[in-house]
Amino acid sequence: MKLLYLLSSTFLLFFYLTSCQVHPREPFSSAQVPTTPDYSQDRYWAALPWRQDAADKTPDGLTNQQASAKVDVFFLHPTTYTGKRGDKLWNGPVKDAKLNERTNDSPIQYQASIFNGSGRVFAPYYRQAHLHAYFTEDTLSARRAFDLAYDDVRKAFRYYLANHNQNRPIIIASHSQGTTHAIRLLKEFFDDKPLSNRLVAAYIVGIPVLSTAFTTLEPCQDSTDLNCYTAWRTYKRGYEPTQTHPAVVVTNPLTWTLEDTYAPASLNDGAVIRPFEKLRPEAADAQVHGPVLWASKPKFPGSWLMMTKNYHVGDMNIYYQNIRENVALRVAEYLAQKS
Repeated sequence: MKLLYLLSSTFLLFFYLTSCQVHPREPFSSAQVPTTPDYSQDRYWAALPWRQDAADKTPDGLTNQQASAKVDVFFLHPTTYTGKRGDKLWNGPVKDAKLNERTNDSPIQYQASIFNGSGRVFAPYYRQAHLHAYFTEDTLSARRAFDLAYDDVRKAFRYYLANHNQNRPIIIASHSQGTTHAIRLLKEFFDDKPLSNRLVAAYIVGIPVLSTAFTTLEPCQDSTDLNCYTAWRTYKRGYEPTQTHPAVVVTNPLTWTLEDTYAPASLNDGAVIRPFEKLRPEAADAQVHGPVLWASKPKFPGSWLMMTKNYHVGDMNIYYQNIRENVALRVAEYLAQKS
């Protein structure tokens, strides 16, 4: 039990999601959707910079800089909704306290907090599509569930722009289902739009992002490139994806290039596993391999229990400190260019 406790909460979440999933048994119905969130109310946000929440947390030695930050981060969390027995909903209720707690304890704490060293963190709860929407043969229901979720994301972003942004630079950050929606958000609000000038960068992780996804937005080429995006999906070294696409963008989060040069674990400045407060340097290496990022099995107490070759749930916290440092670097470059 002690070893299990030492496992990252995100890896524990993976086992929960895959083993305890309860599929919607009926097609999507617009008559059966959760209450629409009202983003003028703070309770519909997982993270706000003026309120104490999980995005404020930092591992030992790091500090939350949101009070003095000159840029904003709009963070979209991954799927945490797997349904309940007898539940017919294709989308997660934003008033579900247990669901929100799961979102806060894992992706908000272990992912959104990465960005509190450089930006004010805004993270909306949204009526996320059920995890099953990614795997079901009922593609119509899945599409309608994703559309409903994105409608919330769009409303939250519009409210944020109108009421909180005040023409500040913006970072878009997301993981998994959050990235599914972040791609649409970038297309609608930034791609070939005036707002792209205020985009420091986007960290859209955990979903394949094609190099053809946008009209003008380009993948970041190095650690200080601006108005661009980074993307990757992490698998155990040696894994060969069965479905490939030559145009998938893969950024190495240890070198911040798209090259397939091997980056040793010595470049990893710190993963965040359990306990959250402890940074674990040299936890994993990284190398771009076709459409995915390869990493050796992360090193932390109890890691021998990890049998999966898919490190999806650790995409961000395996490289926690490197992402945090890169955000600070890009923000500094952006502010220097605009001064």
